[in-house]
Formats: sequence, C-alpha cells, structure tokens
Amino acid sequence: MDNFNFYSPTEFVFGKGRENECSGYVRKYGGSKVLIHYGGGSVVRSGLLDRIRASLDSGSISYVELGGVKPNPRDTLVYEGIELCKKESVDFVLAVGGGSVIDSAKAIACGAYLYAAAVSDCVRSHGYNGSCF
Repeated sequence: MDNFNFYSPTEFVFGKGRENECSGYVRKYGGSKVLIHYGGGSVVRSGLLDRIRASLDSGSISYVELGGVKPNPRDTLVYEGIELCKKESVDFVLAVGGGSVIDSAKAIACGAYLYAAAVSDCVRSHGYNGSCF
C-alpha cells in the first residue's frame, strides 16, 4: 500500500434549531453568496427552508435556490446548479437534506469551482456511465 494523506474539511451540522446558525457558518467559511440546495417535500413542508432563509437574511447574506433533488441525483440538475453558481457568483453551496442532496451539492461545487468536466471525469473514471450520481 502506498502512503498518503487525506484531508477532508467538511462540517456537518445537525440538531434542533441549528438551522438558525446558517449565516454564522457561511461567514465562518468566508461565504457571501449561497446556493441553497435541497430536495423539496419535507424541507419545504416542515418550514426548515423558511428558517434557513431567515437566518441568511438576518446575516445579510444573499442566496439563490435550487431544489428538486431526487434519490440518485440526476446529472442534469447538477449541471443546472453549476451554471447557476457561475451566473450568480455563488461562493458557498449549502446542502439541506440527506445523502442525495449532499452528493448533488458536492458535484455542483466541484463543477462550479474546478471545471464542469471534472464532474463527469470523476464519475466516469470509476467505470460509471449513467446519468445519475
């Protein structure tokens, strides 16, 4: 086995009322324009999305939204998110939801901040040739 270092600076924040801290976390990591990325359904029905918007508004942080993530997220939504981030000068991707939302958000961030081809290059290099991540 080859020696290597792995560094993955991802912070997951969970718990009751923690959505009220969103603006603080965006500022902590130097964000000023946020993509709120979510599935839909329960995030909207529960009022969570409204509370996240309120937190960002209270911190004077602007945002755009992209909902509609489905299980096994589609590459079409990822590429839509990449274009939205570039068009709106988004510098922070906030995933609101579970695994599929997190996967989709990571792919959007990769494509928006590295290059869009990196998304398909990464997936295809592992032998996958479908249209979902």
